Amino acid sequence: MRVFNFILVFILAFNGPLYAYDSAQIKQQLKAEKGAEFSSRVIKIIDGDTLLLENNITVRLVGLQAPKIALTRKNFKEWPLGYQSKDALSTLALNKTVHLYYGGRKMDRYGRTLAHLFLDDGTWLQGEILKQGMARVYSFADNRSVVMQMLTAEQEALKNKKGIWNLDFYKIKSQENSGKYINSFQIISGKILDVATVRNTVYLNFGDDYKTDFTIVISGRVRKMFEKMNIDLASLQGKSIFVRGWLKYYNGPTIDLTHPEQLVVQ
Repeated sequence: MRVFNFILVFILAFNGPLYAYDSAQIKQQLKAEKGAEFSSRVIKIIDGDTLLLENNITVRLVGLQAPKIALTRKNFKEWPLGYQSKDALSTLALNKTVHLYYGGRKMDRYGRTLAHLFLDDGTWLQGEILKQGMARVYSFADNRSVVMQMLTAEQEALKNKKGIWNLDFYKIKSQENSGKYINSFQIISGKILDVATVRNTVYLNFGDDYKTDFTIVISGRVRKMFEKMNIDLASLQGKSIFVRGWLKYYNGPTIDLTHPEQLVVQ
């Protein structure tokens, strides 16, 4: 069952050798522009996950979220290590040619291209930034390719407390304390106490009182995505997990899943 692949991510990251990705294998799971490599030189680093190319395309490194800096936003409180993340991407990519590959939707609502970037020598920018601890995995239902490889790179940094993982601001929050972080993107750890299905929606409950304790909500549409991956949600009862997503309050702290890769079994 695919659920064992989720567990494998953590076994490799914590007990195996340092993560070394295979660029050729990753590219095979992505798509190049019009069947050929689309490339351009990086002329500006905007922040830790966004850059500008010589052909005037702004690229958002899809699948990850780097610490945010103020840019032109008023009254915005910068996140810790924002400029360090920008510098890390600059060291990797500024004035170098990058090749664009796609794993799903190609453009966001701001007009930025959503792509995986590779250097001439095969360096995968997403993998390198995650390994350095200068970003965290932030995937979407319409852009899920190679998420497992990104999670593995992230776990190496987390294990060694590199970059953002050495700061309380970004650390994984426990299910018991999740209520303190409502209306923010978080990674929550906990043990699933009960799996309940109500009108085709699955609820992963982490406490005795579903109206106040942390809950993961899985709609019928997302449930079908798990089924296609041969994951039996009922089998998760009693499992310890990590889940990432937007934390809101609805009968207690809640994360609504949009795709299976948000949930990782320990």
